[in-house]
This record gives sequence, structure tokens and C-alpha cells, in this order.
Amino acid sequence: MPFDDLRQWIAALDRAGELRRIRTEVDPILEVAEITDRVSKSKSGKPGGPALLFQNVKGHPGSQLLINQFGSESRMKLALGVNSLDEVADRIRMFMDVKSPQGLLDKIKMLPMLAEMGKFFPRTVATGPCKEVIRRDNFSLLDFPVLQCWPKDAGRFITLPCVVTRDPKSGKRNVGMYRMQVYDERTAGMHWQRQKVGAEHYREKLRRMAMSQLGADTQPHFPSNNEFASAAVEIMARTSGGSQKPEGWIPSGKLEVAVAIGTEPAVTFSAIVPAPPDVEEYLIAGFLRGTPVDLVKCETVDLEVPAGSEIVLEGYVNLDELRTEGPFGDHTGFYSLEDLYPVFHVTCITHRKDPIYATTIVGKPPQEDAYMGKAVERIFLPLMKLTIPELVDINLPIEAVFHNLMIVSIRKSYPGQARKVMNAIWSLGQAMFTKCVIVVDEDVNVQDLAEVTLKVSNNIDPERDIQFTLGPVDSLDHASRLPNYGSKMGIDATRKWSSEGFARPWPDEIVMDVRTKALVDGKWKSIAKELGLD
Repeated sequence: MPFDDLRQWIAALDRAGELRRIRTEVDPILEVAEITDRVSKSKSGKPGGPALLFQNVKGHPGSQLLINQFGSESRMKLALGVNSLDEVADRIRMFMDVKSPQGLLDKIKMLPMLAEMGKFFPRTVATGPCKEVIRRDNFSLLDFPVLQCWPKDAGRFITLPCVVTRDPKSGKRNVGMYRMQVYDERTAGMHWQRQKVGAEHYREKLRRMAMSQLGADTQPHFPSNNEFASAAVEIMARTSGGSQKPEGWIPSGKLEVAVAIGTEPAVTFSAIVPAPPDVEEYLIAGFLRGTPVDLVKCETVDLEVPAGSEIVLEGYVNLDELRTEGPFGDHTGFYSLEDLYPVFHVTCITHRKDPIYATTIVGKPPQEDAYMGKAVERIFLPLMKLTIPELVDINLPIEAVFHNLMIVSIRKSYPGQARKVMNAIWSLGQAMFTKCVIVVDEDVNVQDLAEVTLKVSNNIDPERDIQFTLGPVDSLDHASRLPNYGSKMGIDATRKWSSEGFARPWPDEIVMDVRTKALVDGKWKSIAKELGLD
């Protein structure tokens, strides 16, 4: 059953024994993060520990704070209403397998599927619980128990927001998840990394305002330093009638933004998925839920947000304003460094009565985001296979914080195919950030790191089988030679063929014969008893 809002989700967690209430007073400055970190890494009980509902937050009497809601495989499955994450992948695969109807009978057969697809599209309703309290004046971001997670963080950060923007060109909405450093009561940093959709909406708005003010019709390119400052400088350098604007000129204007906090789990999860560019996240949430997401219009900006949200922040970012954001203790296990980012100005806050503040922490894995990332891995494998059909399976190890390592198995059909797959992965959306790609044969279980280590270390000649390339890297990569630009490595650990220049015989793997295994299987019960293994 889909959840209408965060409160139904919390009730479901409670019924499933997946929630613990903390009534001891805790400080949102560091203490909540330390408690959650200990719970998520606890060796006792289920991996990831329970979801936590803090009900006595220092400085915020009556407030409740939810954290670690996605912090286990069982909770991810509960959030998506499945017994296995592969069920969602199978549903995606089913829709991808639809072929164009060849006749009337085929068209009739497609009707039930088309009807089901119609359930996924979001619908706008007149009002919703997020409008129970509307505050155009006398509001503050500090009214909510926003966390400072780590000692060297620059301050408090909103860490689980669904940030809604609209493409100035197409009018399509995007829902992304970008951390927001709270500067004061009404402003926050908007951490739009260079390659994120929200950042592209900002750049497109910048282009359009500059073209309007300059009358220019050429498209700028953006140098590799800070993307927001460089975008302004590059557009500034364009001329109209041969005249150049003074140094420091930046187009004026605003980009409207809405931020939903405390949404039901499918909406929250959809904000992090690597969706195809033209597929709206509200549609993805509807697909995951099996029912449409109800949306309401904002009060002060032309955007729509989930009607059941606990808290909605409305506002804008100026095109001519950047401010230092960070440091921030990130999911890499290191602090991401300070940099310049746009500033979000709040114009209105709407919320439910007694809103529940939903948040998360990131840091050295495993944390809550590890289980969200593994869900993305399982669910979106069918979409990767659209572009890379020889893919059998992938593994993004939690310990490598996802973008640092991808292990893939393939059905190898021709020489050089492993290298083709590496380059295909580096061309896929957020997969372009993958620092290391390891390609193995289809008979290797990529989920078994011991088997992968054995096969990779035995199957490669390092000089022959390791490939390096340059390209975009994650903004959080502190080791890259330049911000957002560095090298990647691919390892071809497949068996080498003579057509790949390998003239030596490839040895057989050690495997016991079937007859002997069957004989020992028949005796194993008594032997195990004698060994004390029963």
C-alpha cells in the first residue's frame, strides 16, 4: 500500500518493529548525529539499526525529528512496498519490453498496461496538509531542529530536502536533493553541484537573462573553476554591437525554488534517483507508489510541491549572488571543502501543525545513504542495460561510497568489449563520476567481493589491462587534480582471447567434478555431525 504522507510511513515503521522513539533530551548540534552514527554502525541487532524518532530535541520543545528512516534493506523494501528490490526492476523491465502494436489485437492487449501507466502521473489538488499553517511573515528556518552533523561543519545543514525547480527553457519540473547550509533565519546555501539538474536550470536562467540584457545570441562555454562565478564571467564577456560590459557585470534576475521536507518515502527516494533527463521525479514516485502524487501550488512561487509534505520552504535564488558554503562532513568520510554557491532566500513557509522534521546524516559508511544507494543499484540496472545490453550485473560497494568503484559483469562476445563497456558507463548520467570500473566475465558473482578479488588479481596483466582516461569527476572528490575534473581507471579482468593478442592458453579454474560432489553430499550429514558442524 502506498503511503499518503510521512506520518503513515512512520506508523508503518512502528508496526514493523523498525522504529525507536528517543525521549531523552538531545541536542541537534552534533548529538543527534553521534547517536545516529552509532546506531547505523552497531554490530548488534539488524544491520543499519532502527529508524529513530527523537521527541525531545533541545531548543525545540514539542518538535519531533525523524532520521535513519531508510537505513536498512528491510526498510527500503517496506518503503517501496516490495519483498525484493528486484520486483521494482522487474516492473521497469516489463514496461521497457513493450513493443509497438502490430494490429488491433495487440492494441487491445496494451490497454491494461496503458491504464496502469496513467496512474503514475501527478495530479494537482486544491489544498493539502502542508497548508495547515501558512507563514508569510514572522518565520525562521531556525524554528526547525536543523542539524549540525560534524564538528568542522560550517553550521547547520538541511540534509534531506526535495528541491523543486523549473527548467526556464522547457518548463519541466525537477526534484533534486541538495544540501542547504542555513546562514540565518531566511537564507541558506543551495549546494547545486556542477552536473546537477538544478544547477543547469540556474545556468539556463542566467543565459536567458544575459541574452535579454545584451541581445547576444551565442552560447557560452563554462571554464573549469567555480561554475557559478565562471558562468557569469563568460556571459559577461559576450558583446552586443562590439561593446563589452564592465568587469564584474552579472545578469540580474531570480530563479524560483521550492523545498519540501518530510515527504512520503517514494517522493524522497525519487529525488535521489538517476532519472533520464526528460522523466520527472514526481512521475517516478507515482510509478514506485502505484498511485499518483498529489501536488499543491505554492503560495509565493510558481511551483508545485507534494500536498502531504511536513514543511515547505518557498523562495528564490538571485543570479547575481554567491556565498561561501561548507565545509561539510560528506558521505566520502571526509569534509567537502568550502566553495561559492547560490543563496536561497525564503519568502514563505507552510507546514503541517506540529511538523515532523525529516533529516539524515552522511559520513563514513555505512550510513543511511548506503541502503538508498544499493536500492538505486538494483532498481535501475534494467535502464543501464538499455544502453549496455551485455551487462549481467553491477555492484557499487558501500565501502567505496558508490561513485568511487563499480564492478560489472558482462557477456563477452568480441575483443575489446570490456573497454567499450567502461566508456559506456562513463557516458551514463551520474555514472560519469565513477572513478574506477572493473569488468569481469558473466560467471563471476560481482556481489561476492572475495570472488571478485580472486578473479581480478589473477586475470590481469596491469600494463595491458588497465586503462586511464580524463573527464568530469564528482565535486566531492578531494583527490582530483582540479575541482570537478580528473582521471578515471578501468580494469579489464575478463578472460583474454587470442583475438585480443593473448597467445598463451588460459588455464581452467579449479572445480570439483559433479560425481564426487554428489557422493560427498550423501555423506555430508554424518561427517558434519562428527565435525561438530551440524
